[in-house]
Amino acid sequence: MTATPAPARPRRKRGEGQWALGYSEPLNKNEQSKKDDNPLNVRSRILGIYSQRGFDSIDPSDLRGRFRWMGLYTQRAPGFDGGKTAQLEEEELDDRYFMMRVRSDGAILDAAALRALGSVSVDFARGTADITDRCNIQYHWIEIESVPQIWERLEAAGLSTIEACGDSPRPFLGSPVAGIAKDEIIDGTPALEEIKRRVINNPEFSNLPRKFKTSVSGHPSHDSAPEINDVSFVGTVHPEHGPGFDLWVGGGLSTNPMLAQKLGVWIPLDEVADAWEGVCGIFRDYGYRRLRSRARLKFLVADWGVEKFREVLEGEYLGRTLVSNPSPASPTQQSDHVGVHEQKDGKYYIGAAPVVGRISGEVLLGLAGVVEKYGLRGVRLTAHQKLVVLGVEPSDTEAVVSDLRAVGLEARPSNWRRSTMACTGIEFCKLAIVETKARAAALITELEQRFPELDTPITVNVNGCPNACARTQSADIGLKGQLVMDDAGNQVEGFQVHLGGALGLQANFGRKLRAHKVTSAGLDDYVTVLVRNYLAERGEGESFASWAARTDEANLRGDHVLEPV
Repeated sequence: MTATPAPARPRRKRGEGQWALGYSEPLNKNEQSKKDDNPLNVRSRILGIYSQRGFDSIDPSDLRGRFRWMGLYTQRAPGFDGGKTAQLEEEELDDRYFMMRVRSDGAILDAAALRALGSVSVDFARGTADITDRCNIQYHWIEIESVPQIWERLEAAGLSTIEACGDSPRPFLGSPVAGIAKDEIIDGTPALEEIKRRVINNPEFSNLPRKFKTSVSGHPSHDSAPEINDVSFVGTVHPEHGPGFDLWVGGGLSTNPMLAQKLGVWIPLDEVADAWEGVCGIFRDYGYRRLRSRARLKFLVADWGVEKFREVLEGEYLGRTLVSNPSPASPTQQSDHVGVHEQKDGKYYIGAAPVVGRISGEVLLGLAGVVEKYGLRGVRLTAHQKLVVLGVEPSDTEAVVSDLRAVGLEARPSNWRRSTMACTGIEFCKLAIVETKARAAALITELEQRFPELDTPITVNVNGCPNACARTQSADIGLKGQLVMDDAGNQVEGFQVHLGGALGLQANFGRKLRAHKVTSAGLDDYVTVLVRNYLAERGEGESFASWAARTDEANLRGDHVLEPV
């Protein structure tokens, strides 16, 4: 008689490090470091020890971990090409200088703040300054000995670097025209200010599974990229209660891009900070902490589903039921606010574009001079590496446009200058594989000559690695840096191409062509063929993203040029 085999014992599911389920022991070195010492404590060591004793005195666990909570990363040492990025350990790529990020969090930067930012660049950062797509000012070449002086200067102007990096509430995106625009649904500024007051430098929220990105905007153009943030509050109107915010959760890009899921609720302005704390609390307590590659809120939302997420938020964190309300319609295109626009008070705001976010200390000081000269309210940064000056008298608009141009900021830019973004790239970033800023600037110059009067916007986003800091997947033409083979069989800098990505009404991630790569040297010609094929084949009013989704793959590879109809 054959014995019946014993039923297989179910394999115990491996814990993901979720605190709320009892997994409190660190499961990787990052979690262990945060348990050993709250990263916020590193500020006192920077002030009292490291800045006085120099770079060699810095504890490695602070240098490559907790420093990030103070907005500091070591930058890439010169002399290492892109092939070394994944081959060498982080400490082998470390320079003795730092990148530093300064938060703006949707605040208006007055002349004093702009002068502080500009003088820090000139005095301590070799003149460097970039506007990032998270509305930061980013410096390079910072020495640890200078950090206390920099902090003192920034904080005197109401600015901070705290938690600009790290597993923390990263700098918040707000509408650059909050409280200003004629067509605004609701001003989210008070909510952003309250969130910042409650959570920044607060140990309750300083140990998250990974970064946590926030967007709050009451503008109907969805100008702060709500689809790709961990938590977004999006302006909406309830038929009985009036203006408020919908709640979207679980967006993000990098190597596993996901669009945020919409809860379909109505939250009044004075309850936004409560809801933010609830969503962040869920991430802190239920977020996955075992694998860094899955330690973002988007993975939890994808596994739970939006219904369970709302149930836990209401039942465990808010203690009340949210008001249901259909999510607002998405705009055809998200606004960058570049150009001259009338405010609701009769004055004007002017959006201006640097080249791929790269400015300098001198530009910031010049901008402060413009603000002072015309008595402007100040400047806000945008989620598109641009800036907006606020409170311009009608009679001064052309003079301000001219003075902005004189300091390197163009209020009437070409499509290519307006619509191209780039991350830091191999010049300073230890994760990058290729050059981005200079390459993107050269591409802009070439395309301005080849297509000087383009009649429709085409966005180009250039990234130095797969992490999508400049939003590879959501651009018309997204370029992800990698090493490729040229025609002679040499390994050179190049890009994987993503085509037809978009946010807003056509939100989707760009189409990737199988085994299709472009060398950096061949990029100008490739984009030229791509644009010519679009212009030749597009239908009436058809966007680049729509065309890229429907056209034959042969028209996207750049091997032949279509003849105009």
